Amino acid sequence: MKHLAIILWVLTSAFYQPGQDLYSCKNATISLFSSAPIEDIAATSASGSSVLNAATGELAFSINISSFKFKKSLMQEHFNSEYMESDKYPKASFRGKIRERINLSQNGTYPVTATGDLDVHGVKQSRTLQGSITVNNGVVSLASEFMVKCADHNIEIPKIVFHNIAESIKITVAATYTPVPSK
Repeated sequence: MKHLAIILWVLTSAFYQPGQDLYSCKNATISLFSSAPIEDIAATSASGSSVLNAATGELAFSINISSFKFKKSLMQEHFNSEYMESDKYPKASFRGKIRERINLSQNGTYPVTATGDLDVHGVKQSRTLQGSITVNNGVVSLASEFMVKCADHNIEIPKIVFHNIAESIKITVAATYTPVPSK
């Protein structure tokens, strides 16, 4: 918990400028899904951190890899030790900017596009991700779904289990933000 507070403080400090609308989320849900011929693989974490600067469109997400929970403990163990090497690469993150200007005082669902760096398994890749921001009576939520190719982030899949794991993993993100009080 102490590490989460430090991460949020660093992210908010990096984005904060007086007079701007800053929002944070400490419990973003991030899910991954891999459909393969032998077995589907699914995991979820509800401990993602995110900061959104509504005035500038800057957006940051961070997730501890080891926080993903699988139905089968052996899958979780292999995910962390064999594929993601979570001891060596403990976090995945996205840091970028939303292209569209959204009026967060007006209810609605708005399609958005964020361009930035996706850092997974120690490999940063420039990405443009699609999503939506929903405003409902002052509550701001973000949702996105995108694919990540294992090869793009040097995640090696041993040939012996190649048919068990898809080459691309579907990532689903959901975050509900609260305003960060002005300093």
